[in-house]
Amino acid sequence: MFPNGADRERMLELDAQLRPVRAGAFAVLGVALLASGPWLGWWTLLPLGLAVIAFRTADTQIGHLKRPEYALLATWVVSELITAASVALSGGPRVPTASWLAIPVLTLGARFSNRGIFIGVAIAIGLLIAVEFGVNAHAVVNSPPLLIAPVALIVCVAMFQTVLMRSEIRLRGEVVIDSLTGMLNRRALVGRVSELEQQSQVTREPVSVIIGDIDHFKQFNDLHGHAAGDALLTNLSYQLRKTLRAFDLCYRTGGEEFVVLLPGAVPEQAAKVAEQLRAAAAAVVSGGHRVTMSFGVAAVRHGEAFHYSTVFAAADAALYQAKAAGRDRVAIATNALPVAPSSSRLSLAT
Repeated sequence: MFPNGADRERMLELDAQLRPVRAGAFAVLGVALLASGPWLGWWTLLPLGLAVIAFRTADTQIGHLKRPEYALLATWVVSELITAASVALSGGPRVPTASWLAIPVLTLGARFSNRGIFIGVAIAIGLLIAVEFGVNAHAVVNSPPLLIAPVALIVCVAMFQTVLMRSEIRLRGEVVIDSLTGMLNRRALVGRVSELEQQSQVTREPVSVIIGDIDHFKQFNDLHGHAAGDALLTNLSYQLRKTLRAFDLCYRTGGEEFVVLLPGAVPEQAAKVAEQLRAAAAAVVSGGHRVTMSFGVAAVRHGEAFHYSTVFAAADAALYQAKAAGRDRVAIATNALPVAPSSSRLSLAT
């Protein structure tokens, strides 16, 4: 549902922002069910508890999945199924909680493309129809507004979500997407680095950093012109994105410099990815011209805290080793990472 890493980055970040709001929404629903217990029954708290467990489980696993959008969709469907089952068991079309099937629809735009929103709305309406006709078709036939009203609510919520989220994507894209190559930029890297450093304090999982630099790019620009250089950057960026896995994100941090973050990867795994990127870059032909790239790799191993500036310094030093050794190659930093940053290029704020 998301064609590139930038979209997945947006989806995962917005999902993280939704978590405290979702917790608040669950609390509100819990209070409402407690207050409605004498009429609906106290058992209705059980499905709510199952929904909480489902989302908590998804939250702990989502960052490690190759296609997180499918896991999010599955969790979303589970929440709708639980809501539909609760409505069916408590009275179907005759209970006001049927409108609660619209609540999960509010989160669709923050996670999915237009196709995902359409699928989610279709699922919500399909469940609503099945519940109302399955439980009390006679009531729906005699009073169609029992079905029409919640269907209209679901559709209207989705329509507003589509407009608001497309606007958010456009404005956000202007901030975190490099306009030339379509890659994530330095501002996006800042947010991701902060998130990984915080996660590392808890999980202590390995994180690898790859720095790639186009060889002799200045000479290429001087010889063939900046238009040819821009075309090369565009073609090369596309090839790098295509080579990476869906959850491995690449950032353009300078004119010809790229950074790849690999959560969960040890140095040996990161070196293999860097070699794949090197080979992919060497195969690019832009305007009849070829270039090569050099890469530096560094990582913190399992059990160590991830500090981006330190790992970046080590990967940067390895990159210079690759350049000095003849370019068009991958160099891996030694296990002894520098204690403190040693290069002005480490600042993400510039």
